[in-house]
Amino acid sequence: MVAKCFLRTILGREGEVGLVYGTFGVISLICGGILGGLLISRYGLKKCLFPMALALNLPDVFYVYMAYTKPSLTLVYPLVSLEQFGYGFGFTAFSVYLMYICQGEYKTSHFAISTGIMALGMMLPGLVSGYLQKVLGYPLFFVLVCLLTIPGMIALFFIPLKEQVKHQNN
Repeated sequence: MVAKCFLRTILGREGEVGLVYGTFGVISLICGGILGGLLISRYGLKKCLFPMALALNLPDVFYVYMAYTKPSLTLVYPLVSLEQFGYGFGFTAFSVYLMYICQGEYKTSHFAISTGIMALGMMLPGLVSGYLQKVLGYPLFFVLVCLLTIPGMIALFFIPLKEQVKHQNN
């Protein structure tokens, strides 16, 4: 939400924000999700998890760049598109991981609970993000966002994942 407010301040027009996020962003998000699914099906979640998490988090640097430079509209479109592509790409790994850990008789319920907890994990920071942005300003806020991705990236190395064997019929 803060990112959209930020774009509103540098672009100046609500219609441009809608076009950047609602059209180019959504197309990029879908393409990232599709490519993420293809790569996981080919190489497995274990090999893809860290690179896909990087793709999810590294584009946050684009907002740091935009906050400091306030680029022209012609640069905002590809930066937001790349960020949304990375989000779709990385979020695919998270979704597949949730499917991986939700096993047993109640796996559908476990998946629903897990996605609810994930949503809560997005909502709670959202409660304070606007306040933090006002206190820090956009540039420092986005730097903080980038720094706060580091613990999650480190935690990836401690996730127990066993590679599942693919059965091929030849």
